[in-house]
Amino acid sequence: MNDQIILTGGCLRRRDPLGFESVVLLLAIILAFFVPWPWNLLVLFGGVLLEIGEVIWGRRLARRWRPKTGREAMIGMRAEVVTPCRPKGTVRVLGELWEATCEAGADVGDSVTISRLEGLNLIVAPAEREPLEATAGRNDRPIGKT
Repeated sequence: MNDQIILTGGCLRRRDPLGFESVVLLLAIILAFFVPWPWNLLVLFGGVLLEIGEVIWGRRLARRWRPKTGREAMIGMRAEVVTPCRPKGTVRVLGELWEATCEAGADVGDSVTISRLEGLNLIVAPAEREPLEATAGRNDRPIGKT
């Protein structure tokens, strides 16, 4: 069996040999039954050309977005501190617990950014605060008070 497994939206699915990718050619074949003699050959020829173009376009698109996996995918990700990192502790990344080292120190619940890996130990630094955590008003007064 010559099935392929592809990654879509973060989950794996099995690619159908006659799936969505060959719809143009299938529609051209069906349409060729309903058009008169010289035009049905043109419809089939056009369907084959469109299918070839779709495959070429799909391959170029697939080369552009190579999935990141392994170590390089973790660099720059955010993690949540589970046990205090002073300097060694534990962080949670995508539901997994990892040993971490944070030279600046981080408390439980803090958000940290992964800067590099040394073996199975993550080297992290405190993450910058999100803009949404800023104060409510322009002049730092609480909302509703003057």
